[in-house]
Amino acid sequence: MRRPRNRLRAAAKPLAVGAILAGVIALGGCDLQEDADLERGRDLFIAKCGTCHVLAEAATTADIGPNLDSAFAAARAEGMDQDTVEGVVKHQIAFPRPASPDQADIYMPDDLVTGNDAEDVSAYVASVAGIPGIEPPQAPGGPGGQVFADNGCGACHTLQAAGSSGTVGPDLDETLPGQSAKMIEESIIDPAAEIVSGFGDVMPGTYEGTISPEDLELLVEFLRNCSGDPDAKGCG
Repeated sequence: MRRPRNRLRAAAKPLAVGAILAGVIALGGCDLQEDADLERGRDLFIAKCGTCHVLAEAATTADIGPNLDSAFAAARAEGMDQDTVEGVVKHQIAFPRPASPDQADIYMPDDLVTGNDAEDVSAYVASVAGIPGIEPPQAPGGPGGQVFADNGCGACHTLQAAGSSGTVGPDLDETLPGQSAKMIEESIIDPAAEIVSGFGDVMPGTYEGTISPEDLELLVEFLRNCSGDPDAKGCG
């Protein structure tokens, strides 16, 4: 995954919804998300977009890019419907725009998600962004399972206890049983140190900075106790 070209200033976060709408044609009234997989869209958003954007339902809090809840709450209040929100998000993914006029060289990487992935992410964001009072769903596995879910781990990994079936990375029910807490922690914060055979170096190496020490401890304990044994106490 390519990283943003620069870090945006925290004060420059409004999403230019009006400007984007100018380039989105005939979106109103279209059922754009009819075949979209919202659950997969959520996982992809957390893994690829949540490192830059606030979105309450995804439990992402990064302030590098625009706060999607704030931007689309205002748009919805002005009458923008869900299908149009989806079209705006899809257009923004395909044609990233600067965060503000004075930051013309700072924008989201292009081709962050494409094809069906872009459809799923756009439909997911449209279904949750800017909705008052929305919260993340409760994940299985207690606090550690919630950390697993909130960081999009299920988009890449299979773990029965978390109800995930990702195939980009190793099946954790096969690779983690028998590992110590230290080994599991190292595989999270320095994933390139030892890559499982058959998989590339694709896992982000940023989790040490984006997951708090307390949450990291919860995640490691969840993985150590529940991988290979989804029926263990506290794993359901």
